[in-house]
Amino acid sequence: MSAALPSAEQFAAVRAVAAPEKFLAVVSTVRQDGSPHASLVNAGLLDHPVSGATVAGFVAYGPRKLENLRVRPQLTLTWRSGWSWIGLDGRAELAGPDDDLDGWSPDERRQRLPGLLRDVFTAAGGTHDDWTEYDRVMAEQRRVVVLVTPVRIYGNHS
Repeated sequence: MSAALPSAEQFAAVRAVAAPEKFLAVVSTVRQDGSPHASLVNAGLLDHPVSGATVAGFVAYGPRKLENLRVRPQLTLTWRSGWSWIGLDGRAELAGPDDDLDGWSPDERRQRLPGLLRDVFTAAGGTHDDWTEYDRVMAEQRRVVVLVTPVRIYGNHS
């Protein structure tokens, strides 16, 4: 399954493969030397907070992944469930304490980042009993939202 612009059917396939495994995905970024860097994240689909387009999103914490994405924003997310899998290639945008999302002013970032962190968390299947505590921890840990504009979705799924 491949297309220049992903379709609603492809986004539905991502959700179908991702949901049974709690939206766990391998994210692959590119190191400075060109080699891959992979890690495990919870990633879901949501509407981009500026454009409204469907994007993939996850919350990042590790310095290596963020360093890679700030310089080389291309990445791949891969979800699996059993022998079914689906990959999404795209370009990352960052929104966090040190990263301004295009279309947001610094004031908008301060006001809207907590809600965006929640939106990404819930899109990836998360729930929380105390959103105030969640917001506090995300700010304390300087978590960053990674939004991925998909250019290709492909895989082996039914």
